[in-house]
Parts: sequence; C-alpha cells; structure tokens
Amino acid sequence: MKKTIDEHAERFSEKAEEYDESKSPEYRACADLVVEHAAPDAGDTVLDLGCGTGAIALALAPDAGEQSSPSGRSQADHAERVIGRDISEGMLEQAERKAADRGLGGVEFDEGRFREPNVPDDADVDVVTTNFAMHHLSDAEKREAIDEVAALEPDRFVLGDVMFFDEPDPAEPFYSPEVDDPATVGVLSDALTDAGFALTAVEMVHEQVGVLAAERVPDADG
Repeated sequence: MKKTIDEHAERFSEKAEEYDESKSPEYRACADLVVEHAAPDAGDTVLDLGCGTGAIALALAPDAGEQSSPSGRSQADHAERVIGRDISEGMLEQAERKAADRGLGGVEFDEGRFREPNVPDDADVDVVTTNFAMHHLSDAEKREAIDEVAALEPDRFVLGDVMFFDEPDPAEPFYSPEVDDPATVGVLSDALTDAGFALTAVEMVHEQVGVLAAERVPDADG
C-alpha cells in the first residue's frame, strides 16, 4: 500500500461530495457488471467492501423496486440484507444519505476494511462484492484480503477493479501511480483460485479495468 489506511480515508472523505460526478464511463460500466454478476437471491446477505458512496450496495438493497443499476439498466435481483463497509467517514455519510433519500431498508453502512471487514455476528454472508477499491493494496495485501473474504465462506465473490489485461501504456495510465497499485488479471485469478474460488467470468471493460466473478468451491464435505 503506497499510503496508509488513514491517508486513504482522509483523501476519499475530502472528495466524497463530488465523488459520484467524477466517475468515468469505465467505472460505471464496471459497477454495472459487478451488480449483474452479484445476482443475489431474495434471502441473501451481501457484503460490499470498499462501498464508497454506495453504488453497488444500494443497487442490491431490498425495497428498491425497479431501481436502476449504475448504467441505467433495471435490476430485478435484490438481497435481503446488504452490508456496506468503507474506511472513509465521508463516503459512508454519502451512502447513508442516499439510502435514506431512496427509502431503502435492509442496508447498513459502517467502517470496515478488506482484512478487517467488521461483519456483524448475526450475518451469514452469501455474496461479497467490491468495485474500484482493492487496487490500493499491494499484491501481497490483495492475497490477504481475498483470503479474508474466503474465510467468510460466501457462495460468490465479484471483484471489479483496475487490473491489467496487458502491459499498461505508461503514457496513459487508468490509475494514479503515486497512490494506486493495481495487479494483473493473472495475479488476481491465482489469488482467487488459491483461496478456494473458481472463476466463472472474466469481463474486460478496458485494458486496465475489469470484473472477475468467482464461486466458492465446496469442500469434500459439501
């Protein structure tokens, strides 16, 4: 990690109010694919890590009716409970405000980190999502984060992020080299497989942006 967690938290809190308006078409397409692949059943609990202002969490929240996804497509699938976790107080405040404005129930936001997700004791997590957040971690930290997700034993993990499908053009990075540390698709795929997941989809939005969907491989006992 090129900055401390506290430094990242402060940086995102400062930009929280303008965050949604600043996002690129690639970010929005990526968020839409994360929602699509998450596809929770009606009784599922979703954990959204690095939830930001709630793009994924709110799209999957119950009582949303025919709410539109980040790209404008209607989403029919909603979880029973959505847990959003982020390190930035400012981002969490924006997410909570939007949930209240839309009258959404069954969605809750609080501080949490990839390696310390702060999952409530009464939550049995079925689906884990994250979008444009894990690239702040080093490759070793990403592995630790994916292992932490695997320990929750979700059925599905959907990761949208800055990731390298090919060697990135140093003249046109899709990320900020001074604060971001994206991984290759291969590194992320290996980490998911080693943690007990099987890849079910690899979606390239941009040569430096994509979505990986994975399902937990049952152990020998089922």
